[in-house]
Amino acid sequence: MFYRKAQGAKNKQIKWFYKILFIWARKRNHIELSIDGKIGPGLYFGHPYCITVNPRAVLGKNINLHKGVTIGEEHRGPRKGYPTIGDNVWIGVNSTIVGNVSIGNDVLIAANSFVNCDVPDHSIVFGNPCIIKHRDNATEGYINRTI
Repeated sequence: MFYRKAQGAKNKQIKWFYKILFIWARKRNHIELSIDGKIGPGLYFGHPYCITVNPRAVLGKNINLHKGVTIGEEHRGPRKGYPTIGDNVWIGVNSTIVGNVSIGNDVLIAANSFVNCDVPDHSIVFGNPCIIKHRDNATEGYINRTI
């Protein structure tokens, strides 16, 4: 809530106030999230502890992140860069997404998965290395508080 208010405030004093509240909430819940990140509306933290989101990562709307999720940057090799995540994506506990990968829309990433490859729309991802299975309406019943 403070993230959106800090981004959208027009008045400098109000923006400053919400930015301080955002920083407090971020530290309290052990979330590494930049105020300048490109994140669509509907971001939801299922269990907001120990979550890391790279400031350069691009997240679409209605993303659900759970405890221990890492969305990080790869610094070398063919996947050098940061992830782009589509709309309506559910990311389970302790999952990791790294590198210049594209996660499609309507994707469910199961708990403890390591994703370092592109994932098409309407998929379920699990395991390490990631195994991708196609499924229509993959996130049906999983996404909380859609916008």
